[in-house]
Amino acid sequence: MYKILVADDEDKIREIIKKYAEFEGHTVTEATNGMDAVNLCRNGKFDIIVLDIMMPVLDGLSAARDIRKISDVPIIMLSARGEEYDKIGGFQTGCDDYVVKPFSPKELMLRIDAIMKRTLPFKESSVETRDIFECEGLKIDFTARIVYIDSVQTQLSPKEYDLLFYMVKNSNIALSREKLICEVWGYDFYGDDRTLDTHIKLLRKSLGKYSKFIVTLRGVGYRFETQK
Repeated sequence: MYKILVADDEDKIREIIKKYAEFEGHTVTEATNGMDAVNLCRNGKFDIIVLDIMMPVLDGLSAARDIRKISDVPIIMLSARGEEYDKIGGFQTGCDDYVVKPFSPKELMLRIDAIMKRTLPFKESSVETRDIFECEGLKIDFTARIVYIDSVQTQLSPKEYDLLFYMVKNSNIALSREKLICEVWGYDFYGDDRTLDTHIKLLRKSLGKYSKFIVTLRGVGYRFETQK
């Protein structure tokens, strides 16, 4: 059972999400604006947040940035706008997924389940044995979920971490777009297929000069390549 925070100024949206979530046994807390969402996160703990972008008082993007300062809780953005630059804006704040309105409540619940299944193992893992990858100036501490670029810690979004970790764990293997989406997002993807490309673009930017390790395989997908 998850503790879900749903922040949206539309009563019907909150109502339908709450209905489906509670049917599956989850607990839902509601917020009608971004400021309330941030305050609820400061005063309580949630497993995942569903956050609308267009809200009064404080918009969803600003709320997500404020939440990221105090918590790494997974965030799913809701928006009536589905252009690539809108999604990039959402992902740059550190959100894990982006859902365009109108949406299927059943699909939203599947996305919530997929994100939680991928994030819970990191929270529950033991810190006794450290799993570390190093190549040139790139160091990845899988156990601590930390990435270093030339000895400087780099902040990635939760989904960038998931994508990078999966690709590194499968280094020098051709990974199809379908495989990456299925393994990293954890559900049968049938939305906008540019989501993966957007995350790859953001991940490359975060890795700086070590983005060279991510090789595009035209017509196939990508490969994290450390062997020349």
